[in-house]
Amino acid sequence: MVLLAQISDLHLDGGERAHERAARVMDYLRALPLDALLVTGDIADHGAQAEYEEAAELLRAPFPVLTCPGNHDRRAAYRKALLGESPSEEPVNRLHHVAGTAILMADVTVPGRDEGVLSPETAAWIGATLDELGGSVPALLAFHQPPVDIHHPVADTMGLQRPRELAAVLASRPEVAAVITGHVHSAGASLFAGRPVVTGPGVVNTIRLPWEPGDTFADLAAPPGVAFHVLGDDRRLMTHFRVVP
Repeated sequence: MVLLAQISDLHLDGGERAHERAARVMDYLRALPLDALLVTGDIADHGAQAEYEEAAELLRAPFPVLTCPGNHDRRAAYRKALLGESPSEEPVNRLHHVAGTAILMADVTVPGRDEGVLSPETAAWIGATLDELGGSVPALLAFHQPPVDIHHPVADTMGLQRPRELAAVLASRPEVAAVITGHVHSAGASLFAGRPVVTGPGVVNTIRLPWEPGDTFADLAAPPGVAFHVLGDDRRLMTHFRVVP
């Protein structure tokens, strides 16, 4: 069994509000016996170097912290401050091994755009990485923009475009137990390519769905959310959602 927490959409902007909410969530998580924390994008709000330096301090933890970029992130500054690498505009794709599970943190962002696209480079990386593993261990695939609609008229224009391309990559690779995403600031679950797909809740705010009351796009008063993913020895994923008051 592997126990993972997921947070998403911190949107750190140098301001007190975003910082306090992220710090509150991390204080809560550091006290838990996690195998790892997944951070599924939009770590920074403007992609500024100082925002990633703030994130690097906030995300310090006694367990591995695995990240992928979102549409608000900027690859060069992200690489330098969070990964300690030379600035580059290449997709940020990383494989991690956690408690007998392969976790692929993939980059489906398109610089300057809100929607996501599975680039040829990232598609090839996912396929080659899974082929090299050879199905010997269960795998989870995480990235920012979800490949399914959440039934929101704005959010659904900014998801992963051409999701069939990703479905084709996963079709012959049953070791991928689930797809984990962020971007929509709403805790949700669906199916994609025959397996669970989860959208993690937002830390900075929560989107208002069309049937919910309120006249603003996002609910700023809603507490930040966390997802807990438990992958059992039977390779079934169970997800629990919590808020951090």
